[in-house]
Amino acid sequence: MGKDRVVGSAKVVKGKIKEAVGKAVGDAKLETEGKADKIEGKVQNAVGGVKDALRGE
Repeated sequence: MGKDRVVGSAKVVKGKIKEAVGKAVGDAKLETEGKADKIEGKVQNAVGGVKDALRGE
């Protein structure tokens, strides 16, 4: 598993936490940032998966 997949997974987790906290406290900006972090993490994870596939891992 490459660096992109690890960092991407961490961003997804961070985004989920920010989104949940944003919902809990009624902070729409924080909730939106969390959603954006989740999407960014999923994209980075997918890029890492493609790189791994190309390397044969």
